Amino acid sequence: MVEDDEGVEIVEAPAKRKRRLPLLIGLAVVALLAAGGGAWMAFRPAPAGKGSIAKTKDSKPTETKAELYLALQPAFVVNLRGSDSVRYLQVGITLMSHDSAAIEVAKEADPVIRNALVLLLASQDSTSISDTSGREKLQEQALAAVQKIVQARLGRPGIKALYFTSFVMQ
Repeated sequence: MVEDDEGVEIVEAPAKRKRRLPLLIGLAVVALLAAGGGAWMAFRPAPAGKGSIAKTKDSKPTETKAELYLALQPAFVVNLRGSDSVRYLQVGITLMSHDSAAIEVAKEADPVIRNALVLLLASQDSTSISDTSGREKLQEQALAAVQKIVQARLGRPGIKALYFTSFVMQ
């Protein structure tokens, strides 16, 4: 403080504080850009590369090395033929493909596939499917039936394997 000749005190103004608002806004913008770029990198569509064939409108189907599964729910329950007593067969079936379009076609054709499989399973004799070789033959027949249905709708078999996930005869 300095006193003037007239006895009036002159107070010097404090040094101006630099404004921090523009700096904070700049840092916030940089942080948002970094977060947006990271999110884009994390969630962008994967480019076609190893192990897959990209599907364009007029090109080949999307095929990956990853196995895609479709469980046909509920399990199939049928009466077996050719026995003195009433015999039942309950079978859980799962389809496998590398082609996502084939899995989608199989989902859409579920009633047709289930019908074909019920007819096939119900035509079996309990003695013919009681051993492993008979079950493997039935598995091959079921796969052929499913591939025929998918072939008719998609133009290619698409389904690579059919698995019995449960198999109960009573």
